[in-house]
Amino acid sequence: MHNYRLLVSSGLSFMDADEVLKHIGQKMVRDGICRDSYPAALLEREVAYPTGIALDGHAVAIPHCDASHAIEPAIYLIRPASPVQFQQADDDGTIGAELIIALVVTHPEQQLNLLKALFGQLQQPEFIESLLSAPESELADCFTHRLLAPAA
Repeated sequence: MHNYRLLVSSGLSFMDADEVLKHIGQKMVRDGICRDSYPAALLEREVAYPTGIALDGHAVAIPHCDASHAIEPAIYLIRPASPVQFQQADDDGTIGAELIIALVVTHPEQQLNLLKALFGQLQQPEFIESLLSAPESELADCFTHRLLAPAA
């Protein structure tokens, strides 16, 4: 998983999930990570398959879409200034995502492996706590270290 380009932003303000998704889409195209088709595909997928996930005491969103829109694999971590309402993946309700983890993969099997590893870590309360509390300059290292660390 070390071949992913890791991007980090903290303290950005968003009115809603659509604004977050538009920001992600524009950044991924502007940075040459995704094709021009990516922003629309990301929005469409979120409507059809919401990505908000309630965790033990926290909530995250993991927006992603089909690998055909990607040029290179990337992960974009966003810690918004305040939680952003996302539709829950397994429910009709919404949750306030404190962390948004956008995934861009170039091969579908990568997405499944990355999601499995990510969900495994998200089950550990200290993982999300560390991502929410780390200084922005250390966020990428914190994420990479935990996601690549061997299972205990």
